[in-house]
Amino acid sequence: MPLIRSEEPRDVAAIQAVHSAAFPTVMEAQLVDALRAAGRLTVSLVAEERGRIVGHVAFSPVTVEGAEDGLGLGPVAVLPEFQRRGIGGGLIRGGLAAAERLGTGFVVVLGEPAYYGRFGFRPAAEWGLRDEYGGGPAFQAMELRPGALAHISGLVCYAPEFALVGGE
Repeated sequence: MPLIRSEEPRDVAAIQAVHSAAFPTVMEAQLVDALRAAGRLTVSLVAEERGRIVGHVAFSPVTVEGAEDGLGLGPVAVLPEFQRRGIGGGLIRGGLAAAERLGTGFVVVLGEPAYYGRFGFRPAAEWGLRDEYGGGPAFQAMELRPGALAHISGLVCYAPEFALVGGE
């Protein structure tokens, strides 16, 4: 398993390359760059194998009325030749642990329920949360601090950089 560590300035080009290779467009790479430039990469981890960056995960602030301690997971990417080896899962688990250490109350994600469910995500609608992208069942949440979502409901808004690059 690769080393999971925090992003360093020297990793920026490699992170761009990972997202560009893992997705059909450069949109996710541009999103990560925009979040970084705005100071909104709250958690940014890389997977490094033999000195090569092979994966990346980003967590950035989200807002919902009544809560200021939420993060959105995404994007997460692994170089195609390194996929299906547990690297993405390692990045997600590492990112969730880092978010918890920061005192984050909850995390949301827009993604495949069967995949993200294994990390503890559940439909965000269970807490009365909805997203700006019409994700339906793909929009999921998890509490990192028990009760963090107990008295919160409404529209979860991602960092403005998501809209600038067309969402996730």
